[in-house]
Amino acid sequence: MSAMRVGVIGVGHLGRHHARLLAAMDDVDLVGVVDIVADRAAAVAAEHGTRACTAADLLGAVDAVSVAVPTEAHEAVARPFLDAGVAVLVEKPMADSLAAADRLLAAASAGGAMLAVGHTERFNPALAAARPHIARPRFVEVHRLGTFPERSLDIDVVFDLMIHDLDLLLALVGSEVVGVEAVGVNVLTPRVDIANARLRFASGCIANLTASRISRDRVRKARFFAGEAYVGVDFATQETEVYRLDRSGPAPRVVGGSVPVETAEPLGRELEDFVAAVRERRAPAVPGAAGRDALALATRIADQIAAAAQV
Repeated sequence: MSAMRVGVIGVGHLGRHHARLLAAMDDVDLVGVVDIVADRAAAVAAEHGTRACTAADLLGAVDAVSVAVPTEAHEAVARPFLDAGVAVLVEKPMADSLAAADRLLAAASAGGAMLAVGHTERFNPALAAARPHIARPRFVEVHRLGTFPERSLDIDVVFDLMIHDLDLLLALVGSEVVGVEAVGVNVLTPRVDIANARLRFASGCIANLTASRISRDRVRKARFFAGEAYVGVDFATQETEVYRLDRSGPAPRVVGGSVPVETAEPLGRELEDFVAAVRERRAPAVPGAAGRDALALATRIADQIAAAAQV
């Protein structure tokens, strides 16, 4: 089987890991890496035995590209490849506006190109272990807290951190969001640094989400409550626990505990799925339409926060 020719555009904080993981795959030829900082591109290229080049150099030379540039540049960078029929994995959020996301989807359709979105938590082994136990959740509580970053400050915390969990909820609850209440505060930047959203789904499920990039501690946890079951997921430590109400004995009792998790690097699993989807000509685990849905819900929350701030 011939190696798939792949390029990485943007090798900063996250993109350098795309390059590392793709270069290590047996069935992938990392053709080149691109970055606006020439020294950074050269260093990453040298580390992984490839070349530093321009995005134009990659056109016609690759079967797929991974785009990990700042959000505002996603459309401009990804469009030429989609127009040329080249598969694209674009980091989350997929674009800086719904209009831009729609243009990416249209370009992918017109060019016959596969478009995937990098919602990495979909590939977290802790979620994979939990997913079979999550059925018709009635209440979900999510905390995604991080220390102040030196990146992604061009977007609100809703689009930077909370969007991970919005994508997961849309996939796991499988129901339309019929109500949104949200508040947010800017603390260290002109943009929202901490936000809380309460979502109501048509199924009756309620989800309460908190995202912050000004926490002292790094927390990435979700708790799912069903009628007689509880599932807890720690995305950071890749641990999952499941408890259920057992009515088989003379008196009801709670049973359960930790479930086995085969730990792995979520980004590696995401890139493996992307490469396999391109090779097998199938849809990726997180197609462009799903990325657009998460962006639409994030935008709805951001609009609610903006409206609340005007009151």
